[in-house]
Amino acid sequence: MASHKVDNAALGSVSAHGTPGSEAGPDELNNSVYQPIDGSQDYQKGKLQVLGAIQILNAAMILALGVFLGSLQYLFHLQKHFFFFTFHTGYPIWGAVFFCSSGTLSVVAGRKPTRTWIQNSFELNIASATIALVGVAFLSVNLAVNIQSLRSCQSSKSPDLCNYMGSISNGMVSLLLILTSLELCVTISAIAMWCKANCCNSREEISSPPNPVR
Repeated sequence: MASHKVDNAALGSVSAHGTPGSEAGPDELNNSVYQPIDGSQDYQKGKLQVLGAIQILNAAMILALGVFLGSLQYLFHLQKHFFFFTFHTGYPIWGAVFFCSSGTLSVVAGRKPTRTWIQNSFELNIASATIALVGVAFLSVNLAVNIQSLRSCQSSKSPDLCNYMGSISNGMVSLLLILTSLELCVTISAIAMWCKANCCNSREEISSPPNPVR
């Protein structure tokens, strides 16, 4: 009788503290650390931080080029000229805000790779990819019309100023287009990395047999 009581007490203490093979609750799973299936967690974390740093740098350069492009129109009193179409859309400002936000979340998700941070970073990267597509469309239209406007500069009141502003605008818009295209590639890479890891995680959970209950 005494041995049975001791065994029951020992089993009760083990069940209270949890066995190594017991399943975690929903709250623990939601806050668990993100674990890539291939075991390269450090590599994935470092890649996320690098992608986030590139996004932040892109955002800073896009904002700086947008401010410089906008200051030229007020400096030369060309507020209504199509050379500055991209600035009037506000893309260099709200685009930079989105890119900086998604980059910051990517860096945070790389340092603290919990499911919550990874999910938030994934969603904001999707938004940034959409913004980058819109920016590419704006910049492409601006660049195409600038080329046509430069051809008609000779018929303007000040052809030299028109050629000068058109050349500068073409340079700025081209740089913005390159940076925006790079941002689009970075956000797509971050999204693809998240989808690949999530898909592999789902496959492993399906293929792995459940632990036998003892």
